Amino acid sequence: MDRRSALRRTGVLAGAAMAMPSLFSLLQACKQEPRLTWQPEFFSESEAKTVSTIVDMILPRTDTPGALDVKVDMFIDKVIAQTYGKDGQAHMRAELAAFNTTCEADFGAVFIHLDATKKREVLSAAEKTSGKLSRGVWGQAVGPQETIGFYRSLKSMAIWAYFTSEEIGENVLSYDPVPGVYEGCKPLSEVGNRWSL
Repeated sequence: MDRRSALRRTGVLAGAAMAMPSLFSLLQACKQEPRLTWQPEFFSESEAKTVSTIVDMILPRTDTPGALDVKVDMFIDKVIAQTYGKDGQAHMRAELAAFNTTCEADFGAVFIHLDATKKREVLSAAEKTSGKLSRGVWGQAVGPQETIGFYRSLKSMAIWAYFTSEEIGENVLSYDPVPGVYEGCKPLSEVGNRWSL
């Protein structure tokens, strides 16, 4: 065997050895069933897995924490368990069941058992067909509010939970716990009239 051929074979073997763990982990990731690592107060285990999967797809981890990193799914479960009345809870459960029924009818399985491509298709379709939230002024909707349904309601709650979490508020967004500086002895001519209420 000549030297050039030996070097070529060594390079191929080294490349295969480096690629094998990545290929193995990719195959394992495809087979993984979503797991729940917390105990829901309101949702059943399968409902909680569905909510966790959806919020993770809406707010995935990038160079900033994702929804699951700041426990958005747990927060939503706690809000529904502790602040919704029986009618509101029953409505949320019915909406979630209808969402999964649509997934089964259109794609052949409930949301958590779909592959990543089909999950994206489901959420893309839900984004297009869900009613939009009305613009608001001081917390009050302006104009008539469309029926928003499960997906838009969950997305709205997820975004609210994400941006009001301590981790995001302090470490990702600009955070100033005491805005402004108190200067008690400043001439009025330097202040001007910019701070009118």
